[in-house]
Amino acid sequence: MKRIVLTYGIIGGIIVAVMMWLTLGSGSHDFENGLWIGYTTMVIALSTIFFAVRSYRDKHLNGSINFGKAFLMGLYITLVVSTLYVASWLVLSATSDQDFMMEYYEHEKAKLEGSDLPAEQVEARLQEMREFGELYKNPVVKVGFTYMEILPVGLLISVICAAILKRKAPEPAT
Repeated sequence: MKRIVLTYGIIGGIIVAVMMWLTLGSGSHDFENGLWIGYTTMVIALSTIFFAVRSYRDKHLNGSINFGKAFLMGLYITLVVSTLYVASWLVLSATSDQDFMMEYYEHEKAKLEGSDLPAEQVEARLQEMREFGELYKNPVVKVGFTYMEILPVGLLISVICAAILKRKAPEPAT
């Protein structure tokens, strides 16, 4: 099981890391569609959970697996993919001349200032963003928030795959 988890986890991790570098490494950000691109990439990368669990079930467990074991495999793969995602983000943000948080702040500021919100609400939201930007400079906080981007997606996909792929062992013939 370890080999399958590592193999499929690394494949998923490479998918999210490469896509991150392709979309963010260039320096031009599509803030409007970036959320969709990012989460779609995560779903594609974490779909390796389905193939890993099915492969393990069919090749090593004679076609049967319970929900718990399937979910645990998905969880382990999620942890591998998530760790590679976080590591990739840390390397990208540390080696790039881009200030991702400042660019996002400026984008959101322009959007908020162009909205119909009262000035007090705009300023309150901008203040929250400035405070978060300061908090995000702490590497532990940065790692935690980056894990929180991908872990829930992986957990959801793990549950779905475990539910779809669970299969009882055939009853022995008497």
